[in-house]
Amino acid sequence: MSAATDHPPALTALTEDEEDFRAAVREFAESTIRPKIQEMDAAQQMDREIIDACFEMGLMGIEVPEQFGGQDGSFFMAVLAVEELARVDPAVAVMVDVQTTLFENMILKWASDELKAWVLPKVTSNTVAAYALSEAGSGSDAFALACEAKEDGDHYVLNGAKLWITNAQEAGVYAVFANVDKSKGHRGITCFLVEREAEGFSVSKKEDKLGIRASSTCEITLDNVRVPKERVLGEVGKGYKVAIETLNEGRIGIGAQMVGLALGAYEHTLKFVQERKQFGKAIADNQAVQFQLAEMATQIHAARLLVYDAARRRDNGQDFLTEACYAKLFASRAAERVASEAVNLFGGYGFTREYPVEKFYRDAKIGQIYEGTTNMQLQTIAKQLLRGETP
Repeated sequence: MSAATDHPPALTALTEDEEDFRAAVREFAESTIRPKIQEMDAAQQMDREIIDACFEMGLMGIEVPEQFGGQDGSFFMAVLAVEELARVDPAVAVMVDVQTTLFENMILKWASDELKAWVLPKVTSNTVAAYALSEAGSGSDAFALACEAKEDGDHYVLNGAKLWITNAQEAGVYAVFANVDKSKGHRGITCFLVEREAEGFSVSKKEDKLGIRASSTCEITLDNVRVPKERVLGEVGKGYKVAIETLNEGRIGIGAQMVGLALGAYEHTLKFVQERKQFGKAIADNQAVQFQLAEMATQIHAARLLVYDAARRRDNGQDFLTEACYAKLFASRAAERVASEAVNLFGGYGFTREYPVEKFYRDAKIGQIYEGTTNMQLQTIAKQLLRGETP
């Protein structure tokens, strides 16, 4: 074996199947999603045709086994899909991300065979899913839940409210976290699968957001909602473990969203600076602009390496807690920096909604907030380092 082949492939190297998959998702995003971006953002509404197209494309069930209607793909492929969708519209990307890296991953790991057979065919074919953990007093302190579940015969009765729930407006099934025994603290938390049609369940206030406006973020209310015991996900009292492990994977998905967002902003900017002329020449001919492009590209590449490393570790069965935090922390910061620089290089045009970079700039901010704020990522990384983990 030659010295050149002694080295493992680069983290960004993809298999032939992964390359083909990425190309297919990119073509889909360009042809199907791009024409509707501005309309959906202005309406603060996900176009139902886009949702249906994501199902038809198989993007809403990438990791789910074929027997349940999925694509039987890898977690890494789901990450690739989120990145490519976010390159065009981060709002569509997060809808797919919640469906795959959060909800379906959770079902595949924790659900009984009967529960898998009930819910997976739905969420791979036509039903959007939502992950309902956060509450008014339970954000970063995810386990300070006020939502309660009381046992009643062969059912549990749920009461409470959830806030900031992604996909809530479109969803037909929700993973709702509630406490069955508050005296046990977080060890009373349990995850329930609740259908939208359940009596007493309602989707109420829709948030008017800065970015990813086509992605719905709503409050849901549970008023004596009866849930059969067979719809408990995992074991009663193990909901905290379900949530922790699912969110660790979800952070990688958000990192991928931020990488795609940054790439989309960069590509628009690269084209613009080569076409925009000032003082008789393209602004890309100025060394200062070239340096700005180089900084943007470096941020994107570094963020992608962290995201891909965490995703590969997850698929390989390796520990990835810290790596997921690295990925989300760095990628969310990189996305904001790159999108901001894009607006700067577009000049006055970048500050208008006629050009796409202002939307990327608005969309970027949420990356440092949802699925674990920047401070929570730093806290987790620091704890691991103090326990002796080597960077």
